[in-house]
Amino acid sequence: MTTSTASALYSGAKEPTPLRRILMAPAAGPFGALILASLVFALSSDEFLTGGNFSLILQQVMVVGTLAIGQTLVILTAGIDLSVGAVMAFGGIVMAKLAVSSPLPAPLAILAGVLVCGAFGLANGLLVRLVPLPPFIVTLGMLNVAFALTHIFSEEQTVTDLPRSLTGLGETFPLGTTDVTYGSLLTVVLFLAFAYALGNTAWGQHVYALGNSSESARLNGIRVSRLTISLYTVAGLVYGIAALLLVSRTGVGDPQAGQTENLDSITAVVLGGTSLFGGRGTVLGTFVGVLIVGVFRNGLQLLGVSSVYQTLVTGVLVILAVTIDQISRKKGR
Repeated sequence: MTTSTASALYSGAKEPTPLRRILMAPAAGPFGALILASLVFALSSDEFLTGGNFSLILQQVMVVGTLAIGQTLVILTAGIDLSVGAVMAFGGIVMAKLAVSSPLPAPLAILAGVLVCGAFGLANGLLVRLVPLPPFIVTLGMLNVAFALTHIFSEEQTVTDLPRSLTGLGETFPLGTTDVTYGSLLTVVLFLAFAYALGNTAWGQHVYALGNSSESARLNGIRVSRLTISLYTVAGLVYGIAALLLVSRTGVGDPQAGQTENLDSITAVVLGGTSLFGGRGTVLGTFVGVLIVGVFRNGLQLLGVSSVYQTLVTGVLVILAVTIDQISRKKGR
């Protein structure tokens, strides 16, 4: 008998039905918004409901989506990471430049780029937990460090003529009558893997416990410092994978990349129902949030709406999502 079942019996309340549990899930609202937006754009444009357009949406969101996985891990612990875009850009420059200008084979250059991003995550975790410093301040500082190192290491030059082994994830394979990139498939696999880890392992339970109350988690035997540091490190490694996806999609190592991805990743996480106060949310909800951003931008683009208004709509959606989160938290008290 689960705790919820026991409490329901003792209180005389009925167990929630499966349908009610689905409707009460953090991602239920965002998923409804995604369906509604898709219906609106489908009725407004004949091009929206095509396999090619859906594949394009996945390509457009795969980098931000991968970053948002790492951002979700951090936000679930009531933290935030402002360095994601800059760290990704530095990782991309490292792997691109090493693959082109050094004797290292491309797989080792990729590994170096991913590990560099992991090192930034490790540094973030150590500073947040052991000093300790607020995540906002730590990651804001790391944003500037990574930005500066990117421009120093790249010498302000875009790295071109990348080997195919570095850009292979940008190639496509047929799925029915639609061509899908390998990078899009990798992003979906990452979402499924982290969704399973958070929802079905002791590690995932510890993450939620840490987000709900660090002190309670410590009193229950969870090694809070080790868990926090490992989460930031894993998030950094995920940013490294995002760097590879960016390089494979653009075909270059661009020192100017990643300048808006920190805010875009936070937007996706919040739209997906993850609370900025920690302890509530899912990776699959983040995937829905990523798709909401992608669908709105794609749909508005198909309708010929200026990119300025696309940004405006995204900002309004974020404010609404945070407002709903605040209201639900107050009702839950």
